[in-house]
Amino acid sequence: MEIIALNEGSYSVDSSKKFIPFDPSIHKASERPASLFIHINPFLIKTEKELLILDTGLGYNDEKGNLILHENIKKAGYHPDDVTKVLMSHLHYDHSGGMVWDKQGKLEPSFANAEYIIQQGEWETAYAKQSSSYKTEIFDVIQRSGQVHFIEGNGILTDEISYELTGGHCEYHQVYHIKNDEHEIFFGGDVVPEPEQLQRNFIAKYDYDGKLAKDLRTEYGKKAAINNWICLFYHAKNRAIGTVKEDEQGNIRVDAF
Repeated sequence: MEIIALNEGSYSVDSSKKFIPFDPSIHKASERPASLFIHINPFLIKTEKELLILDTGLGYNDEKGNLILHENIKKAGYHPDDVTKVLMSHLHYDHSGGMVWDKQGKLEPSFANAEYIIQQGEWETAYAKQSSSYKTEIFDVIQRSGQVHFIEGNGILTDEISYELTGGHCEYHQVYHIKNDEHEIFFGGDVVPEPEQLQRNFIAKYDYDGKLAKDLRTEYGKKAAINNWICLFYHAKNRAIGTVKEDEQGNIRVDAF
């Protein structure tokens, strides 16, 4: 399998929930008080049978007006039309913005030939919940496309892909396992978003169920170490792809893969 982090950049986010590009070489964190600093890494995985995208980023354009996600896929040697499945962990805007793109003034699915794999409960919550984290105008486009494949609970999507409903970060958050005879990839979405959260586990205010999310990080960190999973960290600053090691004292180390 080929695994590529499609880095979309770094951003600051304050109470307005707006994602503002942040480049530490020219910007100062002190000039953005009360902000979180977030890194965005959708992933591309080439398996024997599929070309997969795991979450889609913010859907921002570069200075030439091209979708950053599309350009990163092309730089990796593939074309957006070759993508067969888009695996969504959940539908918060920083993960779902790139599900669609502006094609000559009209919003269309970013991946014309792909199935969008979405947990049914998350879809229903996105429409029912009054939250700035969900942009229903994006989901309207995907719904009209006929490209949505809804799933429920835990299950097996193909002989390469399985999924688990976790909750934690949001009520219907899910994670994915992708494997072949040699490797197993784990994508934890926002339940395991950064390597550092395995090393200094804590209850986060931005999680729907902070204690559950904390417990899930502990559980998945141990499983990753025991099973030698290749872990994908969507909000990682640098080690977006890594393996987890646990010593006899229970200390966690994440090595870049």
